[in-house]
Amino acid sequence: MIADVMADAGTRMTRAVEAAKEDFATVRTGRANPQLFQKVLVDYYGSPTPLAQLASINSPEARTLIVTPYDKSALKSIEQAIRDIPNLGVNPTNDGNIVRITLPELTEERRKEYVKLVRGKGEDHKVHLRGIRRKAKDDLDALKSDVGEDDLVRAEKELDALTRSHVDAIDDALKRKEAELLEV
Repeated sequence: MIADVMADAGTRMTRAVEAAKEDFATVRTGRANPQLFQKVLVDYYGSPTPLAQLASINSPEARTLIVTPYDKSALKSIEQAIRDIPNLGVNPTNDGNIVRITLPELTEERRKEYVKLVRGKGEDHKVHLRGIRRKAKDDLDALKSDVGEDDLVRAEKELDALTRSHVDAIDDALKRKEAELLEV
């Protein structure tokens, strides 16, 4: 029973770390990256649809992205969804077939804003990890009558170590992203 709780907590924490890394990838660095638009939702016939399902995204140059929709009727919706992305500062152009996005050069001030944004996202993901830990601890406490006290204490120490290792993984990803953002 303890092993099940620990395995579930470990799986959920690993997924949380992966989600943090994906979230960090959506913050732009000096180079145009199709992952910037990974979480963009486009209003496609009244339902929010991920951009990746509606178009292919390519990066032919360092600061240019080209979005080629599979359905040309979605072009205006795609353009509007990209224009509405906060903290990106881009103005997409539509030539009737594709949407071209030229990312502006990052200033020092903008880089620092992005670092603050990434740190905030990192803290949010660490809070989520602590929530997973709290739930696992509650599940362990519920097993108190079925298992021995020593097993419970050992499991809690193991849970703390598991949480610490996943928080460290988020911190490492955060440090890499900060270095990437501040690199000129």
